[in-house]
Amino acid sequence: KAALQGLHMRIGIDLGGTKLEGIILADDGSVAHKLRLPTPATDYPAIVSTVCKIVNTLQAHAGGRLSVGIGTPGALSHPSGLMKNSNSVQLNGKPLQQDIEAMLGYAVRLENDANCFALSEAHFGAGKQSATVFGVILGTGTGGGIVVNRQLLTGPNSIAGEWGHNALPSSARRLIDADRTCYCGRVNCIETVLSGRGLSTTFQERYASVLTAREIADLATQGDAAAQ
Repeated sequence: KAALQGLHMRIGIDLGGTKLEGIILADDGSVAHKLRLPTPATDYPAIVSTVCKIVNTLQAHAGGRLSVGIGTPGALSHPSGLMKNSNSVQLNGKPLQQDIEAMLGYAVRLENDANCFALSEAHFGAGKQSATVFGVILGTGTGGGIVVNRQLLTGPNSIAGEWGHNALPSSARRLIDADRTCYCGRVNCIETVLSGRGLSTTFQERYASVLTAREIADLATQGDAAAQ
């Protein structure tokens, strides 16, 4: 705590499909402290509780209340404040920001994780010399964010840049055995194939075996023909 005194610090939370990670971040971009816990993926109340546990632990480590920003899959639907378009489907239709704020007792900032990533790269990373930046995420789902002149472009429905919800090209349709309904309500979105969940579904279709994307990748590196 003594080492953090006098610095302008913030807390950042990454709410992912498999892990929840929090950091205390300094103005110079250095990470003063980090904490990671597994995401209780199928239990919405447990997700809210775990987010707050990480925030409270980091606040205690900092020795004072820091501002909190949370990157999450999906987006807030306005004016309802309910989550939508999240590949962590248990978040959809839930007042995530309101529930976190109620448990913590103070306001937090919440934004789509791909938007956070793209904005960070536009200001401090690979895109800092570019007027327009398109950031791509490939993970549990497929996401993206667009930044123009260092300003985030979200669109009227807060889904600008979400390329994973364009239709699967006909050239890739041969990769799947049957139509796939996406959690967004459409059929055969790119994300239903090109994502961790999509990879697992394709493997199950072809080989009648249920494996995670990580397990498939591990088998592929070991030379397993089906995984490759």
